Formats: sequence, C-alpha cells, structure tokens
Amino acid sequence: MQKESDCMGKKSVNKNVDWRYPIAHKEAWIGIALVIFHFAWWYGFAYGFGKQPVESYTFVFGFPAWFFYSCIIGFIVIILLVILMVKFFFVDIPLDSDDKGEPYS
Repeated sequence: MQKESDCMGKKSVNKNVDWRYPIAHKEAWIGIALVIFHFAWWYGFAYGFGKQPVESYTFVFGFPAWFFYSCIIGFIVIILLVILMVKFFFVDIPLDSDDKGEPYS
C-alpha cells in the first residue's frame, strides 16, 4: 500500500540515511563544478584565441596562445584547484560500516 505522501507526488524523507551520503553529495557537486569550470576555461581560451587566422596567431613558448592558455595553463590551474578542494573541502570518512551505516567503533 502506498503512503499518502507518495500519491501526492511528495518525496518521503528517510530518517535512517547513512551519515556519509550528505558528505559524498557535497563532494560530488564540487567535482561537477570543477569539471564545468575546466571545460569553460578550455572552451573560452581555445575558441576565443583560436578563431583568428593562423597567420595572426601569437605564440607562447613555441605554442599557439590558444593552446598554451587552454591546455597547458588550464591543466595547471585545474590541478591546483583540485588540490585545494581536496585539502580544504573534502572530508576523510571511513568506508567500513555496519548494516545501519554507523561506523565501527
């Protein structure tokens, strides 16, 4: 038999949710934000500087500017951001638990 809240289209909240799920959810959103930022960085520099004719390209360390800023500098920036996010926002949680989601003591 369905609950009334299920019939009304409302989600029922499970009070017995594992305490690690909200942490994993937050960290997953941080990861998605980093991927979107990295793609926007790459796309912006690659197609921003790369639209010019080849004859008018500027070069940085022998690479076209669009490639240098989108691929090389972008890679370094994203690596630094990932390190900062892991160091300051991610939490070390135990993966072992009992059936209820409580960590072993």
